[in-house]
Amino acid sequence: MNLAVRLAAASLDPTAARLPGSLKFNRRLSNWLSLALDGWVDVYPGKVEIGQGILTALAQIVADELGLPIERLRMHPAETGRSPDEGVTSGSLSIQECGSALRQVAAQVRTIAIAHLANREALQPASITVRRGEFFGPKGLLASYADLAVQIDLDVDADGLADPRLPGPEALTGKPVPRLDLPDKVFGAPCFIQDLVLPRMLHGRVLRPPSPNAKFASLDLERVTALPGVLVVLRDGRFIGLVAELEHQADAALRVLAEAARWNETPSLPPQNGLGEWLQAQRCETLRIEERGDPDSGAEGEMFSAIYDKPFIAHASIGPSCAIAQRDGTSLQLWSHTQGPYNLRADLAIAFSLSPDQVVVRHVEGAGCYGHNPADDVAYDAARLAAEIPGRPVRVLWSRADELAWTPFGPAMRIELAARTDPQGRLAAWRHQVWSNGHSLRPGRAPTPTLLGSWHADPPAPALPAINAPLAAGGGAERNAVPGYDIAALSVVSHRVLEMPLRSSALRALGAFGNVFAAESFIDEIACHHGVDPLEYRLRHLSDRRGRAVLERAAVAAGWGSQLTGPARGRGIAYARYKGSGAWCAVVAQVHMDREVRVERLTIAADVGLAINPDGVANQLEGGAIQATSWALKEAVRFDNTRVLSDSWENYPILGFDEVPQVEVLIAPMPDQPSLGAGEASMGPTAAAIANAVHAAIGVRVRSLPITAQQVIDAMQ
Repeated sequence: MNLAVRLAAASLDPTAARLPGSLKFNRRLSNWLSLALDGWVDVYPGKVEIGQGILTALAQIVADELGLPIERLRMHPAETGRSPDEGVTSGSLSIQECGSALRQVAAQVRTIAIAHLANREALQPASITVRRGEFFGPKGLLASYADLAVQIDLDVDADGLADPRLPGPEALTGKPVPRLDLPDKVFGAPCFIQDLVLPRMLHGRVLRPPSPNAKFASLDLERVTALPGVLVVLRDGRFIGLVAELEHQADAALRVLAEAARWNETPSLPPQNGLGEWLQAQRCETLRIEERGDPDSGAEGEMFSAIYDKPFIAHASIGPSCAIAQRDGTSLQLWSHTQGPYNLRADLAIAFSLSPDQVVVRHVEGAGCYGHNPADDVAYDAARLAAEIPGRPVRVLWSRADELAWTPFGPAMRIELAARTDPQGRLAAWRHQVWSNGHSLRPGRAPTPTLLGSWHADPPAPALPAINAPLAAGGGAERNAVPGYDIAALSVVSHRVLEMPLRSSALRALGAFGNVFAAESFIDEIACHHGVDPLEYRLRHLSDRRGRAVLERAAVAAGWGSQLTGPARGRGIAYARYKGSGAWCAVVAQVHMDREVRVERLTIAADVGLAINPDGVANQLEGGAIQATSWALKEAVRFDNTRVLSDSWENYPILGFDEVPQVEVLIAPMPDQPSLGAGEASMGPTAAAIANAVHAAIGVRVRSLPITAQQVIDAMQ
């Protein structure tokens, strides 16, 4: 059932109206939490750890609500059939959806425990307290959670009636608790899917076509089947793979397989230069996002217009995607770093004609994930090859070249903006149009699989165009297309491009990165034209007090308005409220122009409501800003009319450690406000702040990403 249907059903249910986040759709308490006889509490969130520290923050919430030391919690990775179905871990929503659900679950479990003890001891519930996992009455210790493991029944539905505890001085919420997942990563323990070794495990490899439109011609199978250790060589349409006993044998066989295969290639890709014009010329599905007033009325004032472009961007995960699958009769077990275990299960069931309950997907962390990367695709590869050798697990690891060239890319975007200011220089009208492929092609949302290997099999699953998420879920290409400023007349239109020569899907922040880059660059242009300080101009049009607060705080911390020493240095500022409903974030960038743009410093101020783990929030804001710096300065998928060319670190460069700017993060203390996600809030403002800083440094406005030396030179002409 898709999100829109689930939300509609929940809106008709009075109990669901009381339930927060994902608890609306996963009401059974025992799906979320269980009490163990050894004194531990087992927690089963449906959201997954992808390096954002979410399991630590969720553990803080549960520990506080249960009155239990965090050391007595076991946080389990998501697994279909055991964990609640929370869809996809994305959109900076884990605290809002999973955190709020677990807070209510833990509060009800504590309430059930107190009610049980009150009834048993003939006490008033208010006379019972819980400290460090033990319950006390007027005369002393009554029981522990371990004692209650067999006395209370958690196989009941949430009712939404339990009151969460108010944070006290011993509460973990709001404190920088050390990340639960970092020790293994810091000390090199085997904690990633790439490290997992199962008994009698085999190694698979898949040969991709050389280009998206390549047609299979021939294959000399005998050259490969005779190689040492090779157990299976499979061709299923354009899907070609092999299985070997040892990993080095699989790698050697794949090289021979590539030499033995013949393909017919035909041009099918758009022009690298002129990509924006290509997007505007394609068939589109047009959606009016917001209309306010009449942007065409009024003749007084000045008109402004500009065009901004964002290229296709790769995920560029440090660790290539990996999965392990085992087929036993009609069952399929899968170990994957997918962001959506249940969604992946749905597509695998369709692809292999299984029922969903015949497929088990277990989450294992992967080394780098910034959206819909190939984690789901490699899962299909492993499952397909495992079908050839039932009973033995098959591990498939993608190559670096495939990881960069065959990932679902973050879509290219063309953004046209127009505005009118009144005689006093205030914004009176604003038009925003965006052309882009859809920003979501995740599994589990279509009647046919969206997994790459299924598109290459015979018969192939249809290659569907990417969609945009519903506006209620934050949208896709149109995310943050509506500016957060006070503008009387407004028109925002999104054009979803239906031709998809390069597969596109969700990449961190989705359309917000391009839209905020464009809108915040444009408002800077207008402010500079009117001779008004860019910070002051924003504040003139912003009545949102929390937005104003982050802008002012970032500006003060960055020394806004003070002179920078040395030539070709400048500061730029940008702001957005993520999705228009999430965290407020402002960024000040300081850059130095030499042979290329060098970002020296980023100052970030954010309001995420109650910060469960302030250190984790700072990590997320800083990480998003550094990745946005890499996108803004370096990253773009390169291709000719036939092939993707950026298939290595040499031709798809990312920001190096020696290029990382100094970052300062300021988090607004908002203990009485609902918690909001932080992972994607800083990305759009960072890109725009960098572009605005470049203009402040050398007077050149770059409107096409990435802001390379060549783009700066082109903008001068």
